[in-house]
Amino acid sequence: MPDGYLPIFVFLPVAILFPVVTLFVAKLVRPSQPTPSKLGAYECGIEPASNSRGRYTVRYYIVAILFVVFDVETVFLYPWAVRYKQLGWFGVAEVAVFLAILIVGYVWAYKKGAFEWV
Repeated sequence: MPDGYLPIFVFLPVAILFPVVTLFVAKLVRPSQPTPSKLGAYECGIEPASNSRGRYTVRYYIVAILFVVFDVETVFLYPWAVRYKQLGWFGVAEVAVFLAILIVGYVWAYKKGAFEWV
């Protein structure tokens, strides 16, 4: 057996046992006296007004997808900018195609009203 795996075999039981032992000790130490007021939902000292399992609007998901698209754009453009001189015109063409596809997506999102925050 290679010596490189020995730290993994030592750390694995420690990584498993540490949270288990910590949770067990916390269960033994903490006070446990459940009352109806302790078991109730707490919302800034006010009784909950409605069910907490409400539905989100579609606009929430559209905003989330747009956020991901902006992040992906940054992730793909940064390495290109770092290697711009080495890629030459082929790199410029690749980025032009990428940005064209991205702009088509932005135009579609704009026409759907995804950029309206009201």
